[in-house]
Amino acid sequence: MRAEGQAHIDRIEAALALVRKSLDWDRAVRRLDELNARVEDPNLWNDPKAAESVMRERGMLSTSVNTVNEISQEMADAIEFVELGEAEGDDDTVTEGMESLARLADRADADKVQALLSGEADGNDAYLEVHAGAGGTESQDWAEMLQRMYSRWAERRGLKVEVVDYHAGEQAGIKSCTLLLKGENAYGYAKTESGVHRLVRISPYDSSARRHTSFSSVWVYPVIDDDIAIDINESDLKIDTYRASGAGGQHVNTTDSAVRITHVPTGIVVASQNDRSQHKNRATAMNMLRARLYEAELARREAEASGEYQAKTEIGWGHQIRSYVLQPYQLVKDLRTGVTSTAPDDVLDGALDPFMAAALAQRVTGETVEVEDVE
Repeated sequence: MRAEGQAHIDRIEAALALVRKSLDWDRAVRRLDELNARVEDPNLWNDPKAAESVMRERGMLSTSVNTVNEISQEMADAIEFVELGEAEGDDDTVTEGMESLARLADRADADKVQALLSGEADGNDAYLEVHAGAGGTESQDWAEMLQRMYSRWAERRGLKVEVVDYHAGEQAGIKSCTLLLKGENAYGYAKTESGVHRLVRISPYDSSARRHTSFSSVWVYPVIDDDIAIDINESDLKIDTYRASGAGGQHVNTTDSAVRITHVPTGIVVASQNDRSQHKNRATAMNMLRARLYEAELARREAEASGEYQAKTEIGWGHQIRSYVLQPYQLVKDLRTGVTSTAPDDVLDGALDPFMAAALAQRVTGETVEVEDVE
């Protein structure tokens, strides 16, 4: 097999291995057999809700298992085709086989990402919060750049974006905002972005044109439905109301309709000012709180499963997941996976999929990379 073809085969096999690991392959195959047997039970639909759950799980597992089997078989067929061409000295047959392997490698990479989105809440809509770190105008401007980046990424993926909460900066940018991302696998993709993001650039606000480093944090959690029970004691809540305001002074509300809820035991704070009705904003904030508590439980389970503890950290040096350098050179580097881009303008315009795919894969493999930070 030529080096080009072997490279395609290696990509395919790596993708399939990752999918099998994410599925826990032997368990997935056994579970699919069990679900197929249940579907044959004429009494299944006596409980429509349970039946729908069975059909949904069966559909997801069936798609993943069948995809792995199909790609494996197509790869074997393509390899046989190439080897036949090489044995007979038929360059056209070899070329056709190589092209098939290349297409299959691309398909395997795409299907790999889809298979990695198999978490309990990955298919859900998501809340995405951005908070400026210390540093005043610099970090607040950076926070607004991140808000735009995630809005552009969502648009590229066909997701709908709503601003749930917004606090403008004192001179420019934002102190914080919360976006609601609606669409298929919104949480599954965006969850990889939680963490501290660092910007290095020549400040447009510094008359001496000095280089500045700014930090902002991102926090992502899933929207949950009423079927998921999250117990919240009213006595654990501190509820504040305040006057809502929008970007640039627009949409200013003349009543204290915005609502901020603090969950005292955990310190979680959520807020909503998207609606002019205090009642509706309170309902939205309560849904956000339920979602935050649910996300905390998911994170706890994942930490236990991986044997590691991951927690939200302070917004500052040593805690960033990604660095964005605009000057004196141009580079975006993910400090978890080692993925880089020399086109930060594209990344800031929403080209985040390579970073997200690598982070999703790392959650399955548990592998870490040694990456030198960028200054």
